[in-house]
Amino acid sequence: MPRPTATLLSAALALIAPPLLAADLQTTVDDTIEPLMREHGIAGMAVAVYANGQAHYFSYGWADKREKQAVTRDTLFEIGSVSKTFTATLAALASAEGTLDLNAPASQYQPALAGTPIGKASVLELGAYSGDCLPLQFPDAVQTPEQTLAFFQHWQRRSEHGTQRCYSNPSLGLFGDLAARAQQKPFAEVMNRVLLPRLGLQHTWLEVPASQRGLYAQGYDADNKPVRVSPGPYAEQAYGIKTSASDLLQYVQLQLQPAKLDRPLRQAIAITQGGYFQVGAMVQGLGWERYPWPASLDTLLAGNSVQMIREPQATHAINPALPAAPAAWYNKTGATSGFGAYIAFVPAQQMGIVLLANRNYPNEARVRAAHRILTSMEQ
Repeated sequence: MPRPTATLLSAALALIAPPLLAADLQTTVDDTIEPLMREHGIAGMAVAVYANGQAHYFSYGWADKREKQAVTRDTLFEIGSVSKTFTATLAALASAEGTLDLNAPASQYQPALAGTPIGKASVLELGAYSGDCLPLQFPDAVQTPEQTLAFFQHWQRRSEHGTQRCYSNPSLGLFGDLAARAQQKPFAEVMNRVLLPRLGLQHTWLEVPASQRGLYAQGYDADNKPVRVSPGPYAEQAYGIKTSASDLLQYVQLQLQPAKLDRPLRQAIAITQGGYFQVGAMVQGLGWERYPWPASLDTLLAGNSVQMIREPQATHAINPALPAAPAAWYNKTGATSGFGAYIAFVPAQQMGIVLLANRNYPNEARVRAAHRILTSMEQ
């Protein structure tokens, strides 16, 4: 495995970042990431940290083992469900600009759901996985747009709206679809031509273009076989983004410093970071999940556990909704068959982290690594 190449070691950054800080961070990241990769058989990782007003990049291992292509800060990774935060931002921007009412029923934007139980759920409830206890994934038989619509039309209510949180690609996917319908445009068009350019993300894609495929990392499944994500219903909305550590850290910096954005985007960031449903120690935002800062490692591990993904949790709406909280740990995990991702940031501390790997590995390991690195940087 090649040794890490880290931007913080460059002469230019050394003129800005205190040398002792840079050396300490390098050591902490190396001591955290290299054992993690060995333990979980990860071929390559890109790590990005924002702290003390500086961006730091670390690259480990191979983007493609067969081609001996090393990971860099510009390597493109599948980020799985971290994509949900982009979908939430798209919807929040539509809300900020007055084209989407988050409190409206789903049927307002998809008339084919009129008179159905799921059609009565609000856009917000669907975005917070609380419209009903929809399943984690669509059934295998659901593949086409017609089958997807029929799935929702025939859905029988399992719980009262807003009383159970069931983490769900169908729920979040419908949320994104409704946001695009409110703008009378296909979801991919709104994402590619509106949101990503306005965020200034030039290397973030739903579909990696031919000119960028040389940067697209090869994913590896549990048997170490090469694999990449397969399209499915609402893939674009729920898990479709491919991006780099450099673009994702820029995205994190915008979460920390939204004042750099235009007014509607600032409002959108605030909407996604708001608090809408209480789920144990976790407050569900739109896309993001948040915990009061300082957040203990045990609390973060519980909130990102398999149980939180696969099992229903009792929830209740927070009314009025909570505003964005500077003193909070925000995070989101994501995975596909061959990739694992994690983002976390704390606005009050002006720090954040991106972990990208070309293998799916346990959320617990991601949270432990991020927590160790970020807490070593507390101001």
